[in-house]
Amino acid sequence: MKSNLFTLAFAAGVLTLASCNKAPEGDKAVITDEQQAASASGQTFVVDTAASSVRFTGNGVGKNHPGKFKLSTGTVAVANDQLTGGSFTINIKSMDLEEEGEMFDTKLRPHLLSGDFFDADKFGTATFEITKVEPYKANSSDTSVVDGANFNVSGNFTLKGVTKNITFPANVDLDDNTLKGKANFDIDRRQWQMNYGNDKTLGDKFISETVNIELDLQAKKQ
Repeated sequence: MKSNLFTLAFAAGVLTLASCNKAPEGDKAVITDEQQAASASGQTFVVDTAASSVRFTGNGVGKNHPGKFKLSTGTVAVANDQLTGGSFTINIKSMDLEEEGEMFDTKLRPHLLSGDFFDADKFGTATFEITKVEPYKANSSDTSVVDGANFNVSGNFTLKGVTKNITFPANVDLDDNTLKGKANFDIDRRQWQMNYGNDKTLGDKFISETVNIELDLQAKKQ
């Protein structure tokens, strides 16, 4: 009996560990060339930077490294209950890793901020500027991981001096005074000249090109 209980406990522990190490799955963002920014019109909502965040998860063989960035500034324009534009600035140097310990604080974080990845001393901020917003409609072959996704948002994302347009589903909840937005999508970091470790011959040191992004945005009417 004890043997069976031990086996069950061990199996549960292995399953829990495997679940923790499994890379999160988001909507696959469509990445294209830079587009013309939308002409923002209507009421301006100012991002609450204390309540908003950009969460990222990079992953390798059997490991995930999640963290968050803070937004420095951001505004969203709304007319007739529709997003018409907006722009956001992400503070790269605000990176906060969720894993705790000396290795993460003194080795991993400085490495991520170095020229191998974000090159934060040279490119201290990233920006996102909305170029188009369209209604999102799920179908049998396209269902968002975001509950209640109601818009496809496109915008120019500039990171490390490289600008690409990305499109992803989002849930945007709007009332008279507050706007809340959520999204969960995957991007290919190589599109922004972030290639370090993306060589499968590295074995267990391989780092996936896919990075998961979770946006949590809150803004208030100006």
